[in-house]
Amino acid sequence: MEKEKSCGAVIFREENTRRYYLVLKSTQGHTTLCKGHVEGEETEHETAAREIREETGLEVEFIHGFRRVITYSPFPGTVKDVVFFLARAGGGEIACQPEEVEEARFLPLEGALAALTHPSDRDTLAAADGFLREG
Repeated sequence: MEKEKSCGAVIFREENTRRYYLVLKSTQGHTTLCKGHVEGEETEHETAAREIREETGLEVEFIHGFRRVITYSPFPGTVKDVVFFLARAGGGEIACQPEEVEEARFLPLEGALAALTHPSDRDTLAAADGFLREG
């Protein structure tokens, strides 16, 4: 069985006491959270930070204590783990990586949940929002 690993984050911004979450529309047509494959000897956080920079141009600050792993089979004979963290977006404008990301936007929770293609991404976003609400 071949194993793959990706890392990313549920990314949020707060404006006027409202929280907005980043969703990406990929060039393949699905809407997802920001993530990508581990390269070399990177740590999980290093992978997530690099992928976020590459795909969106954003710098983030990780929120301690949230880590969620989704495991699935993208094709027969392959098992993939996707590790998600929670991160606050720094300042700056979004700059999409044109090879992978068609559009990136911050949406309120309800809009972000409705936009995401995969149930596992919706579950991850809901868990991250719950983590933030519990403070």
